[in-house]
Amino acid sequence: MAAKLGQLLLNNNLITEEDLKKALELQAKNGERLGSALVKLGAISEEQLLNFLSKQYDVPAINLSEYKIDPSLTKFIPHDVASKYLIFPVAKVGATLTIAMADPSNIFAIDDIKFMTGYNVEPVVASESAIREAIAEYYGEQDALQNVMDSLNISEGADLDLVQETEEEVDISELRQAVEEAPVVKLVNAILTEAIEKGSSDIHIEPYEKQLRIRYRIDGVLYDIMQPPPKLRAALTSRIKIMADLDIAERRLPQDGRIKIKVKGRTIDLRVSTLPTIFGEKIVMRILDRGSLVLDLTKLGFEQKQLEDFTEAINSPYGMVLVTGPTGSGKTTTLYSALSTINKVGVNIMTVEDPVEYNLPGINQVQVKEEIGLTFASALRAFLRQDPDIIMVGEIRDFETAEIAVKAALTGHLVLSTLHTNDAPSTISRLLNMGVEPFLVAASVILILAQRLCRKVCQQCKEVENVPIPALVDIGFSEEEARTVKCFKGRGCSACNGTGYKGRIALYEVMPLGEEIKELILEGASASEIKRTAIRLGMKTLRMSGLTKLKEGVTSLEEVLRVTFGD
Repeated sequence: MAAKLGQLLLNNNLITEEDLKKALELQAKNGERLGSALVKLGAISEEQLLNFLSKQYDVPAINLSEYKIDPSLTKFIPHDVASKYLIFPVAKVGATLTIAMADPSNIFAIDDIKFMTGYNVEPVVASESAIREAIAEYYGEQDALQNVMDSLNISEGADLDLVQETEEEVDISELRQAVEEAPVVKLVNAILTEAIEKGSSDIHIEPYEKQLRIRYRIDGVLYDIMQPPPKLRAALTSRIKIMADLDIAERRLPQDGRIKIKVKGRTIDLRVSTLPTIFGEKIVMRILDRGSLVLDLTKLGFEQKQLEDFTEAINSPYGMVLVTGPTGSGKTTTLYSALSTINKVGVNIMTVEDPVEYNLPGINQVQVKEEIGLTFASALRAFLRQDPDIIMVGEIRDFETAEIAVKAALTGHLVLSTLHTNDAPSTISRLLNMGVEPFLVAASVILILAQRLCRKVCQQCKEVENVPIPALVDIGFSEEEARTVKCFKGRGCSACNGTGYKGRIALYEVMPLGEEIKELILEGASASEIKRTAIRLGMKTLRMSGLTKLKEGVTSLEEVLRVTFGD
């Protein structure tokens, strides 16, 4: 069937010879089905494969996830037979049993079911993943776990060691026993290992009324990875909470913890957050991989003039440099890179963060603990008695922190910090709204940088995208530029998990506060007036930076529109 299916897809121009060759190699290596291998490689979508099989074998295609199934039908086909042939019973009318099959040409499976049940068998075609999910849901926990492990393509003994785990006596003895059972441990190890191997930044484990969903955030976008049986929710949640040294008996309040693990020789930190929802605790784990942290300013996405302005600002003897943008826009990486650049033996660098994401050698880092009164403001006050040269404040959240930071910048210290604003000019308005006087803003702030992260087009499968000239003019290109711009997009391949994107790069808007802009601040000018002047003085907005990356073939039109506003 494998060779036959491959040849049929090839003959219908649905895959290339190269796709088939790679899929056959993957099939030989992992023993999986050819269709599954082709979908995994991104050569064909599951929907395309399903429609092709339906037409080729003249059998109806069904979407199992939308199909109402009578659980009693599973008694006709044992779970080992269902798993072996990847089939699932969906209906019984009189003496006819309808079964969903991933491979409707498998006459051996059909004959086996006929012999076993005594019924006529009518096949319909369904996607392999949908059949696996149905088997997982209707045939019980043990089989479901094995299917999850199979779909993750990870061996049972995933190479993962818990570096810091403290034993804790818990009253819930049954839950403790469930948590320590091998399948749950293996499932958690597989989830963590797979997330790290895929380059995820976060893992979301979400309980709903009739399902348990696991998603990974890869390059800033969440992807649905799997749906283990809902009955595993309590054991799965408790296993992670024990690893993070949290209280498994407390399920009504949010909790925060950390896990340190070693995967294939790499030490990885996981920041764990639990949140009670109406159907159980949602868990989000932020993956902090020191090995993947880029601390080289030249590799983050700065254009030459922007890098020169920013480097000059962070090498100033005093003053304030502000990095702005929404959560997850890479502000911390930019600040850590700046600190690494100016981290010399002759200077005392102190940071106050919430939380401390990465440990930087040679820098004194303080973790905010608001419950005991260690806030950004109180830590900042203490810093000023510690003879600092450079201070980094994780975030300016209130007037008190802003006031102390401004005073520090005016008394001979270089202060780096972040704010949540949409662009560089509106940061001025934000500080004024907090209550900081215009003359203090003008005197202390030397540069404001706004940033966003956009996904890079996968270099393995990038291809030219035909974009109409009017569309390019609409997003900011001149007509002359629009005629010469060549846009790219990713087709989707195994290297990028079928997304068309791999990795991210920052878009920057760098606004130095020269005399002209300082005068506008003192005159009470609006953010739009400041923006117009900054552009006239040479500032490139986030949209302009995005257009440059588009012109260079680094990102796609879709991404530029997703992360930037028109100017």
